[in-house]
Formats: sequence, structure tokens, C-alpha cells
Amino acid sequence: QDVGVVPSSAGMPHYPDKIEYSETYQDGQFEYRHVTLTKPIAEELYRTTQCRRLLVEREWRGLGVRQSPDWAHYEIHQPEPNVLLFRRPLGTDPTKRSVALQPWAPQPHRRLRRRVDRLGACCC
Repeated sequence: QDVGVVPSSAGMPHYPDKIEYSETYQDGQFEYRHVTLTKPIAEELYRTTQCRRLLVEREWRGLGVRQSPDWAHYEIHQPEPNVLLFRRPLGTDPTKRSVALQPWAPQPHRRLRRRVDRLGACCC
């Protein structure tokens, strides 16, 4: 094969045997990571959201994603909908269990938002 020629199978999504977590990477404002879902979990994601909206923490945890609560699903990666893109502000302490709502994070439903406001932290 010629150098630089990508085989046609390379365009297919990668489905791991178990959920895969990338190393973190950053820009000047956020720390990022991506999470690659297995095929059955990706199919469940499509059935529930049709990959048309961001997930709140309760939803991504329900799919089996395990990470500290300060991560927010911030973008849908259309070429590979089985890859969830997460971010959190630089300097976030991952040992801190209470996370204030951030303007860049998907906001919880109205009923949960009232509960969050009253308690001062997300209770999901």
C-alpha cells in the first residue's frame, strides 16, 4: 500500500470491548477527555437520544461512564457518535465532590435545578 493511503475500513467507527477513556488534554481554559463507548452502549445511546442532545451526568453515568462528577458532556462528535466528548475547567480538583453548575455545562431539568439551587450542589 502507498504511504498516506488510508484503507477504507479506517472510516468505520471503533467499538472497543469495554468503555475506553482517553488521556486528558487541554487548552488555555479547559481540560478535555473523550470516552469511547462499546457498540451495545452506543446503540442504547442512539435509542434514547438519537445523538441529538448532550447528556447530563445522570445519563452518562447510566450508560456506564465512570469519572469524577466535574466532567461535562459538551459536544456531539457527529463522525463517531459513540465517542463522548467531555471537558472541565482547568485547575478543577477531581477529589472535590460538590460541583457548582457552570455555564458551559448542560443544565439539569427544571425540577432538578430547583433542588440544586436549594442544596447548593448537584445531588445526582
